[in-house]
Amino acid sequence: MGIKSYNPTSPGRRGMSGYTFDEITKGKPEKSLLVSVKEKAGRNFQGKVTVRHRGAGVKRKLRTIDFRRDKINIPGRVAAIEYDPNRSARIALIFYADGEKRYILAPIGLEVGQTVMSGDKAEIKPGNNLPLKIIPSGTQIHNIELNRGKGGQLVRSAGTAAQLMVKEGEYALIRMPSGELRRVNIECTATIGQVGNVEHQNISYGKAGRKRLMGWRPTVRGAAMSPRNHPHGGGEGRNPRGMNPKTLWGKPALGYKTRQPKPSDKLIVKRRGK
Repeated sequence: MGIKSYNPTSPGRRGMSGYTFDEITKGKPEKSLLVSVKEKAGRNFQGKVTVRHRGAGVKRKLRTIDFRRDKINIPGRVAAIEYDPNRSARIALIFYADGEKRYILAPIGLEVGQTVMSGDKAEIKPGNNLPLKIIPSGTQIHNIELNRGKGGQLVRSAGTAAQLMVKEGEYALIRMPSGELRRVNIECTATIGQVGNVEHQNISYGKAGRKRLMGWRPTVRGAAMSPRNHPHGGGEGRNPRGMNPKTLWGKPALGYKTRQPKPSDKLIVKRRGK
């Protein structure tokens, strides 16, 4: 894919960039794989905001993606590479030999007319889905399962890829794009290759209105609020916090661990970052 820039006809256009969509081969999506989803705007069933800074955005239908890749040993032909407004990666429309159609994430190197397959008999090539116990060490993978049969949960965004380091006993050691080293059961599956649309991280949105179309509302600094709305608020003019940084709800914002332990945390060998 490529990136195009715009002429600076307005302040919003100056510095803005977008996709050329060279890799897209089909304009309209497959109707049988579309699902209508109502925008929740960050609210729960009571109507209360539980996820801040969400709302508005253009209407878009959800493309049903096959993260489980459970069409075992059934070959499928890549019919088209399509745009998906719900994710950063491109998606590939697959026509399977039994007549079923499905969407999968499109890795680098997957082209129209190629064949993809899942299962023990699949080859080691981009787009094929295999159990970790069959994939050679050092291979780049994406769409990785954490629990057998649940479907891929890790490494699904544009340009990302993990690396299968080594297999020891019933676990495989995987280096994640963040640098984290994690053990995953060798019976879990993963897809070969790196997710496509690598240039996505270089896109410059140029203006706030473009993010609003994506469903993001403004984020306001606590220091700009009133004292009843945020611990950092209040005062005449600009003022120091007068306290340790806090969240909107009064919890320490720096260095205070708030994450609840998960059962899968014990499989993390090395955490991301320093």
